Amino acid sequence: MKIITLEEHYADQSIMDANNAYNKNRPPMSPEQEEAMKFLMSRSFPGQELLDFSKRIEYMNRNQIDMQVLSMTSPVSDLVPAKQQVSICRQANDITAKHMEEYPDRFLGFASLPMADPGAAAAELERCVKELKMSGTMLAGRYKGRFYNEPEFLPIFEKAAELDVPVYFHPALIPMQVQEAYYMSDSYSLIVGSELASAGYGWHSEVGIQIVRMILSGIFDKLPDLKFISGHWGETIPAFLERMDTIMDQEITGLKKKVSEYYKEHVYITPSGIMSNDQLEYIVKVMGADHVMYAIDYPYMKPENVYEFLAGSSLSDEEKELIAHGNAERILHI
Repeated sequence: MKIITLEEHYADQSIMDANNAYNKNRPPMSPEQEEAMKFLMSRSFPGQELLDFSKRIEYMNRNQIDMQVLSMTSPVSDLVPAKQQVSICRQANDITAKHMEEYPDRFLGFASLPMADPGAAAAELERCVKELKMSGTMLAGRYKGRFYNEPEFLPIFEKAAELDVPVYFHPALIPMQVQEAYYMSDSYSLIVGSELASAGYGWHSEVGIQIVRMILSGIFDKLPDLKFISGHWGETIPAFLERMDTIMDQEITGLKKKVSEYYKEHVYITPSGIMSNDQLEYIVKVMGADHVMYAIDYPYMKPENVYEFLAGSSLSDEEKELIAHGNAERILHI
C-alpha cells in the first residue's frame, strides 16, 4: 500500500533569520508568559528535526511513507511589511522547490503565501503551481486577526479554484485577547492555560471556525470548484454538522445548500498524526472514504505505526487505498 502524507513541516535557517529581524518588534511577554513559552517549546518544538532531511528520510523509510507534501513552518511573520513578505515567500517557495527537485520521488510541496498582499499571494500561488509544480497552499491561522472569509482575501481562493489546487487550513497562535478570555484561569497554571489555548484545544477550535466562516460567506457558491483540506480529523466540525444545519438553515444563511452539504462536498480531512481508530471510523462514516487523506504532522508528531494504523483498521481494502494515496493523487494531481 503506497502512502502519501500531506501535513509535513520543515524549516530553513535563512527564512527563520529573515523573520526574526521583524519578530523583535513583537510586544514583550510577561516573565510568566516567557516561562510558559519556554516550557512549551521544550516539550513540543522539534528544533533540528525541522531542518534535517536525512532524519526525515529515515523516518519515512522506517514507516513506509512513500511521499510527503512539504510545508514550511511559519514561512513569514505578520510583522513583516507586505513588500518584504512577497520576497521572503518567494525565497521560501524556491527552497521548497529545491527539496522537491533533490528528491523527486519523495517530496511535493505546498506554497507559502504573502497574506499581507492578497493579489501578490494569488500571483505567487500561480507561480508555485505552474512553474514550481507545487500541489496547493497551506494557510496558518489568521492574518493580523482577520479570518480569510473577508473579501480582501478572495483573490487567493479564486486563483486556487482556477488552478484546481486545494487550500490546507492549519492552526497557528491565536490572539492574546482570545487566549486570556477563553483559556487562562487562576484555577490552573499558566502552562496548563497555554496548552489549552494551543495544541490542547484552542488552535483546533479556531481553525474549525475559520472553515465554517468560509462556508457561511458563500464562497462555494462563488467558486464551486474550490477545495479545502482540514487536519486533526476536521478540527471538531464534523460532529456539529447536523446541529449547524438545524440552527443555521438555508432560510437564515441565504445559501444554496446546507452547511453540511458544502462541507462534505468541498472539504477533505486528515488525521494530522492523531492515530485514533474511533475517529478514523467516525470520519469515514460522516465524510466517506473519498474525502479523507493521510497526514502525520511530522516532525511535531512522529508516530511509529503509520503503515500499521491504516493497514490494520477495519476499513475495506478500497477505502484504505483511497486514504493512503488515491485521494491525494486525485486532488493533488500526482
